[in-house]
Amino acid sequence: MLLNDLLAKRAIEPDGVLVFRHRPTEPKLRKVLPWLAAEKPEVFNAYQSTQDEKVESALLRARYVASFIGHEAGKALFVGLYKVGASHPLTHEEFWNVPAFVEMKTYGMIGFTDKSRHSILWFDLEPVEFYNEWKGKLVVRWPPPERSWWRWANRNEIAVDAILADSVLHSAMPSWDAITLRWAELGIIPTKWREALSHWRGIYYIFDDSDGKGYVGSAYGTDNILGRWLNYAASGHGGNAQLLKRSPENFSFSILQRLSPDADATDVIAMETTWKNRLHTRGQFGLNDN
Repeated sequence: MLLNDLLAKRAIEPDGVLVFRHRPTEPKLRKVLPWLAAEKPEVFNAYQSTQDEKVESALLRARYVASFIGHEAGKALFVGLYKVGASHPLTHEEFWNVPAFVEMKTYGMIGFTDKSRHSILWFDLEPVEFYNEWKGKLVVRWPPPERSWWRWANRNEIAVDAILADSVLHSAMPSWDAITLRWAELGIIPTKWREALSHWRGIYYIFDDSDGKGYVGSAYGTDNILGRWLNYAASGHGGNAQLLKRSPENFSFSILQRLSPDADATDVIAMETTWKNRLHTRGQFGLNDN
């Protein structure tokens, strides 16, 4: 079965469908783009709503965009079908005032930096009902060459490779001791991860890569590690005086020790103290005040 067969079953002519296989060149953005598609679809949609001049020209002729994300070599993962609506220009200043672009800049997005262009077109892309139950599950084979990341549907045979049981927009959660998240990623932690993190009490570590200093904290309150990290996501400092003086964009978060969900708060705090001692995070070598 081909993508064009799926389009035909919904009475959509392939000659008006532009097919995207998103694979950002920015490593941080490439990592979180599937998370954005799952957790913040409006931000993901903003990402694809502006393009370079060649793709702009194609979008002006297109009626729909079939959106995919690079999955494996030669494959792409379905995100959704979007109806192409009106377009309007954005200046550099207007572009960087769009909240979604400001957010994606924290994930490393380069964005609209071409000073030779006075404006870039924003396209209204409206999600439409099209096999929505297969979002994150439908995998297609991408015709070579892979670097050609956009195609006209009617000019290509894009074969269905698999329909997975579960969405893989949420990447598999690593072992607790292998989790490392940048501060900008805390707000888009995948849903499947959140459930586990909300049950875990434990000791976490914040590393500031601007000077190599670290902070040890403990989590045992509402939603445990998840709740504590979401607090940092919102404030950047979690109420800590030393962190308040620093840029959270330099922070990475990891778990030093996972504790039982019913661990007593007194025991958690005592274990936190041992980690502060072992990692020397008080005084000149770290960021803990007590």
